[in-house]
Amino acid sequence: MEHIRTPKVENVRLLDRSSGQRKPSIGTLYLSATHTIFVENNPETCKETWVLHSMVSSVERPPPTPAGSQLILRCKDFRIFQLLLPQERDCMDFHTSLVRLSRPEKYSELYCLSFNPNVNKEEREESWKFIDLMGDYRRMGVPNNLWVTTAANSEYRVCDTYPSELYVPKSATPATIVGSSRFRSRGRFPALSYFHQDTLAALCRCSQPLSGFSGRCPEDEMMLQAVMKSNPGSDYIYVVDTRPKLNAMANRAAGKGYENEDHYTNIKLHFIGIENIHVMRSSQQKIIDMGEMRAPSMTDFLWGLENSGWLKHIKAVLDAGVFIARAMADEGVSVLVHCSDGWDRTAQACSVASILLDPYYRTIKGLMVLIERDWVSFGHKFSHRYAHLDGDPKEVSPVIDQFLECVWQLTEQFPCAFEFNERFLISIHTHVYSCQYGTFLGNCQKERRDMRLHERSHSVWPQQWKDRDEFTNPLYKADLSQSQGVLRPNTTPYCFKMWKGLYNHVEKSTPPRQSPADFLSAVKEETHQLEEELTNHQERIAALTGQPITWEKIKLPRKTPNHIGQRYCGPDPPTAYTNPVTSAAQDCDLSLYSDPANQKAPALTLPLGPPVPFKSHDPDDLSTCSDRESGVADLSSRSSVGGDDNKYPDSDEAAFVTA
Repeated sequence: MEHIRTPKVENVRLLDRSSGQRKPSIGTLYLSATHTIFVENNPETCKETWVLHSMVSSVERPPPTPAGSQLILRCKDFRIFQLLLPQERDCMDFHTSLVRLSRPEKYSELYCLSFNPNVNKEEREESWKFIDLMGDYRRMGVPNNLWVTTAANSEYRVCDTYPSELYVPKSATPATIVGSSRFRSRGRFPALSYFHQDTLAALCRCSQPLSGFSGRCPEDEMMLQAVMKSNPGSDYIYVVDTRPKLNAMANRAAGKGYENEDHYTNIKLHFIGIENIHVMRSSQQKIIDMGEMRAPSMTDFLWGLENSGWLKHIKAVLDAGVFIARAMADEGVSVLVHCSDGWDRTAQACSVASILLDPYYRTIKGLMVLIERDWVSFGHKFSHRYAHLDGDPKEVSPVIDQFLECVWQLTEQFPCAFEFNERFLISIHTHVYSCQYGTFLGNCQKERRDMRLHERSHSVWPQQWKDRDEFTNPLYKADLSQSQGVLRPNTTPYCFKMWKGLYNHVEKSTPPRQSPADFLSAVKEETHQLEEELTNHQERIAALTGQPITWEKIKLPRKTPNHIGQRYCGPDPPTAYTNPVTSAAQDCDLSLYSDPANQKAPALTLPLGPPVPFKSHDPDDLSTCSDRESGVADLSSRSSVGGDDNKYPDSDEAAFVTA
């Protein structure tokens, strides 16, 4: 509170550019220790806008005008708030206070240490046990006769940025582990991230070797040999260096570098080419600047998107995951991944590969486990990369933003394969930056232990799980063919889209509209209610007549998949193509669900049997070719999966960022 010079200013005008607001609202501005709060003067709405100080990335104060003095708040979730204060002195005080409050200098100033939800001590302690990483390894089948836990890093003796519990090859001795750690940057030796039970291939991670131009380490060579021997079906391993090769070669001058294949005879070295954190920071800033353009032309937008290079970087991260997944699933070869220090690009590549390999990580709970394992537990510089504390701006970079965007790109190609929707990814992005919970605080497990975060803050995952109904994808069904097995995305350039939902929450020139997913959720919820009513009526009929309920089975015609291949000969579906989900929604008159004024239930005629999937009036509609169990059309036929049997790319238009 000592940093607040003026706690309250009246007759302030607020323009929230992220909410489609066209005219400024007039109200009172308050400044608390944790939030900037704007309360409208309108007694009918009394709308309140709360902006968490830790979400503010910058505060700008343009020159004063006759109408007043302006403040522009730019947030880390890409929202923009424009404030017009009547007096310049109040504007200066607010600017000075906000700059200090949005840049805490020590952990004790962060919101998570003062945030106190309505839970007791036992509930808080239990919340930190919600994610069981050792349970996830047991789900993979680890430990086993190939991979075992090691006590080498207990009390963080070998590597202080690694977790205390690690899995290593069974043949790796403590001396081998210690020797390998001394030869790796930051002591981050090879350790197991994911184990593929079907092929026995392992995904391991580490940091770059301290090889220089000619250095070598027998223990590190033995460690990689042990990784190879832990996969009996392969006589080599892939070493994936996620950096551009020129960058890795340049590090040799500093005594670092990459593995020499003359010394490591059992490896195949593969460079991916993901750029460093400085390139990524600059690229994202260009995307943000492009989103603030007022009424850009198509040429301006396309030039800005190309000039940013952002989608090129997203493709590079996804390519890394695809290479690792194919090596493990198709070739049955173990993979060792590293970048420079093994906590940025390494985390991206390992987590994307895990999502492609394992359907569990495509569920809500599974994605929580994955982030906790590859980002929180294995060490990632959250405090530095996302500016939790006032520090070196060159350390800031959107590393986890890119991972979440890769997941979003996959959900666009495989809309039925993921249990969660876009809101879940955006919510995680917000909490990474907000510091409302202690989950994403600190740079490693040891730092979080030393700060006693389990005693002083709360975990974000139980709250996310509590809100899972809001994050559920209505198209997902676990038993669909698209939801199982390995995902094989198409990574050709035309398959990548601009993530408007993150960078431009709402089109600024139009009021917000309900998304198709919301419509589908409404239909699903209404159908469920009708099913329950039908069941109740059937039970009452059975009780009155004394006869058991008989359900009539209705068989739907299903055409052969070859019909799809014969229908179109071009890469893009014709304009006459009707979206099967949209047509089903139109048959049901969705306005009855979205308009609260319509209290009358829609006139749907249900058979005396299980609910039947919606069916298009067009007998040649592609929805008849979807999975029989789905209940809605399987949109995988519209996705490009890179195989020879499906060469039809996603025909959705790219989303545009508007000013």
